[in-house]
Amino acid sequence: MADNPSALTLDRVRLGAGGPLARVRVADGRITHVVPAADAGAESGGERQLDLGGRVLLPGLWDAHVHLAEWASARHRLDLAGTASAQAVAELVRERAGASDGTVFYGYGFRDGLWADAPHKRLLDAVLPDRPVALVSADLHASWLNSACLALVGRGDHPTGLIREHEAHEVLSALPAAPDEVVDGWIEEACRAAAARGVSGVIDFQFGDTVADWERRSAQFRPAVRVSAAVYPSYLDAAIKRGLRTGDVVGAEGGLVQVGPLKLFTDGSLNTRTALCRDPYPGLEDTDGAHGIEETAPDELVRLMRHAAAHGVEPAVHAIGDRANTVALDAFEAVRCRGRIEHAQLLSPQDLPRFAQLGVVAGVQPRHATDDRDVADRHWAGRTGRAFAYGDLLAAGARLEFGSDAPVSPLDPWLAIASAVSRTDDERPAWHPEQRLSVPDALVAAARGRRLVRVGDPADLVVVDADPLDADPDTLRAMPVHATMTNGRWTHGTY
Repeated sequence: MADNPSALTLDRVRLGAGGPLARVRVADGRITHVVPAADAGAESGGERQLDLGGRVLLPGLWDAHVHLAEWASARHRLDLAGTASAQAVAELVRERAGASDGTVFYGYGFRDGLWADAPHKRLLDAVLPDRPVALVSADLHASWLNSACLALVGRGDHPTGLIREHEAHEVLSALPAAPDEVVDGWIEEACRAAAARGVSGVIDFQFGDTVADWERRSAQFRPAVRVSAAVYPSYLDAAIKRGLRTGDVVGAEGGLVQVGPLKLFTDGSLNTRTALCRDPYPGLEDTDGAHGIEETAPDELVRLMRHAAAHGVEPAVHAIGDRANTVALDAFEAVRCRGRIEHAQLLSPQDLPRFAQLGVVAGVQPRHATDDRDVADRHWAGRTGRAFAYGDLLAAGARLEFGSDAPVSPLDPWLAIASAVSRTDDERPAWHPEQRLSVPDALVAAARGRRLVRVGDPADLVVVDADPLDADPDTLRAMPVHATMTNGRWTHGTY
């Protein structure tokens, strides 16, 4: 990144995928002129001009669902993605942990939904008995601890060491944390990495007092992306007391940090079979958790949403199972407020049009569709035509906004775009190809509704070396990002 002039003209850029050549002028963080290249005069008022050689110019991309501290930390932990069994995880821990030094050994990314063997503390005890081990599942809904770690958090009598949902979050919160300055450094680095993939903004759903955390960080460094910092129920009244509303600018650095939505939960996850579904999970029919779990009672959900909306804080409701999505939509209908449903993975046919009817954004993560296709086929067999139903949602008029749920999936919008367009990320045919999106529609969902670069818009831009309209899925996944601009400043590139 080099200097960031107050005014800049971008010459010979293509406006959007498959678009015409144009000249775009940026001044004071806004797009001030967009004219066809043939109509562009030679004068630029003495300001800097950049010839972009016919590269494609797109609105800056967003990741509308991340857990930034978790993602930044996961980049510094043992990667468990791709492990095929609990025993394989234990062997990987044996290879990588080294000698005990008294610190907690962390790993991230296991997916046990299809394993033949179950995670158990005995497996970890056998390979690392004296050092605390804490492994976090890919969906962030489970933690797997050895006996030393269970003792450290006062759960020494836990029978298996595999802990799910709220208890898992409580356990992780009780572990010694890296110092704020270390995590903040990791986050600054992760934001730069996101900008290198064309990201101009994120919604940060990190657990905790996310607004206060970002107020602290913004006094220390200028993030390479815009940040919308979520509010959790424990901090809602404090935010209301301060008069904070969704969209309000907070922090010290350049107006890049805003108050985000209120994060609420209706259920768990599909991998852990805690997503709240109408039909019982195969093999769990006679258990208390046959239909998943209800994280928040419907009346309490409505109360919290109504309280937040009355004070200008928009709700973002986590809902994965079909029953959970109905509960969330019913709550939006009762409260009559704007907001979002996060994930919207498994849907009833009658709920598809309700997103548009109620003005509720579907915050979806297309990489989950390809990551979880086998889990869905096993745990939701016969109904997967309504799983990750992005094509049907769009056809019903819903607004889609893409995210990664990082670290559940990597913070890279091109992976989401490729998954939405192809519905596969391996050699297998597309999974439910009827739910595929076109490249233009996927780009809009990745840019929070911005289809083209327009006069008056914030100067949040990404320049790419390949035209997405002509790209195959592999090229989309590895899209070469030439430069990224946020708020009129280059955040990636050599300018």
